Amino acid sequence: MPLRALTLALVFALSAVACQPKTASDTAAAASTQAAADASSDIAARVAAYEEFELKADISHLAEGDREAIGYLLQAGQIMDDLFWKQVVEDKDALLEGISDPATRRFVEINYGPWDRLDGDAPFVEGVGPRSPGAGFYPADMTKAEFEAADLPGKDSQYTLVRRDDAGELVVVPYHEAYASGLGRAADLLRQAATVATDAGLRNYLRLRADALLSGDYRASDMAWMDMKTSPIDVVIGPIESYQDALYGTKAAFEAFVLVKDVEWSERLAKFAQFLPALQRELPVAARYKAETPGSDADLNAYDAIYYGGDANAGAKTIAINLPNDEQVQLAKGSRRLQLKNAMRAKFDAILEPIADELIVPDQREHITFDAFFENVMFHEVAHGLGIKNTLDGKGTVREALTDLASGFEEGKADILGLYMIGQLGAMGELDAARLDDNYVTFLAGIFRSVRFGATSAHGQANMAAFNFLQEQGAFSRDPDSGHYRVDFAAMKPAVDALSAKILTLQGDGDYAGARAFLDQYGKIGPQLQSDLDRIARKNIPVDIVFKQGREVLGM
Repeated sequence: MPLRALTLALVFALSAVACQPKTASDTAAAASTQAAADASSDIAARVAAYEEFELKADISHLAEGDREAIGYLLQAGQIMDDLFWKQVVEDKDALLEGISDPATRRFVEINYGPWDRLDGDAPFVEGVGPRSPGAGFYPADMTKAEFEAADLPGKDSQYTLVRRDDAGELVVVPYHEAYASGLGRAADLLRQAATVATDAGLRNYLRLRADALLSGDYRASDMAWMDMKTSPIDVVIGPIESYQDALYGTKAAFEAFVLVKDVEWSERLAKFAQFLPALQRELPVAARYKAETPGSDADLNAYDAIYYGGDANAGAKTIAINLPNDEQVQLAKGSRRLQLKNAMRAKFDAILEPIADELIVPDQREHITFDAFFENVMFHEVAHGLGIKNTLDGKGTVREALTDLASGFEEGKADILGLYMIGQLGAMGELDAARLDDNYVTFLAGIFRSVRFGATSAHGQANMAAFNFLQEQGAFSRDPDSGHYRVDFAAMKPAVDALSAKILTLQGDGDYAGARAFLDQYGKIGPQLQSDLDRIARKNIPVDIVFKQGREVLGM
């Protein structure tokens, strides 16, 4: 056959193949492939929405022993990270090995699981269902009625798991037994750090914390941590916060922070703890709701964080710490408030300022300042020490009375009493009263930052309730033409006092029904605000920060 004829024959043959009608199977396969590509692209965009930040600090001024201690603490922190994975997913390795898409694997790592923590814990991995409210702390098939009927000593402890035995009955397993291997290794590392650290208070705390990891009794180490005043480095490690337990708000999750003190900024903060008793006496609420006396042996310090692990590193990153959570330690010694200055600065620059440019009226944007942001966060943490820890009816703590609502109300209390404290300290001449307007406007911008991904977390729900209540009180308004928000400075203070009184009263009364009704009324994002938050989303402002951290980043 001549070459030209052969070529034409091949063209016609290929055309015939190409023109054959597609089968339903072909169409379904193509649709599936396209859907997978779209899903992968969406996940990649969500990963890219986290701004990467190098978590580092100058450690050159530290003594050799403290630098060596940091090495041990980083290793112990990694163990807490591994243990947290065990608490929130059934099998981390199997989960990751079953995902071929690199972006999805990375998003699982950011969220410590297949649920998007900034999207109401919505699952983003195919085949994965909703996140269990009890995470891995309770059997997935356990009902609240079954738990409440079970006569199990220790079931309400922060440091126990609830499991089923071979007969299917509920049993309690202490953390120090369930995670014995990892906690044993972490305890050894803390003891090694104690042998080289220069500060006596830190050495004592590390030894007691090592004991606590192995015994499940954390109070002595919490007391020692409160007494540790002069160490240039610090570590928060162990089962700490209970936000992961959405069933009862009880079980504590493993986490770790390794920190280097910023001495200059810490000196600026040191004086405020002494005012806590006076501020407590002036709370805008009836005397019986402020009868407890907060400990004034508390300290405020600024740090550069050099490691986040476990619960602390999951999804949105915390920028301040207020501990310990043990009410008895708080009443005896107060609490420590640690401001994580480098992480705070990263969020202010990358997230808060761009949000303010979009939603705050132009003539009030000058009030958006890092100092105000720092103060709002700091006094939020200080305000955890105010108010009341035990209900007035003598039936237990506020946390026990409000159960799953306790965290949200505690965060809401700290938010609003933080603003109250700033105003009071300004009136006392301890802060620049002329800068209170900065705090108010920056606070409003901070609410937008906190609720832009919904109001399902304790912090998000607290911020949403504050937003709706303060708006109802006339503390700020929205221009319908520009879509910008304006703070009414004169109306803000009485609105702050009113919200403070409402929250403190609900806590003191241990009024679960009232607390639920309050959140049902104020804790939801309305359509107008949602529209404004959607505007932020279209501006591609980072959703949060993600860390590059470890020995290499520190130059170790």
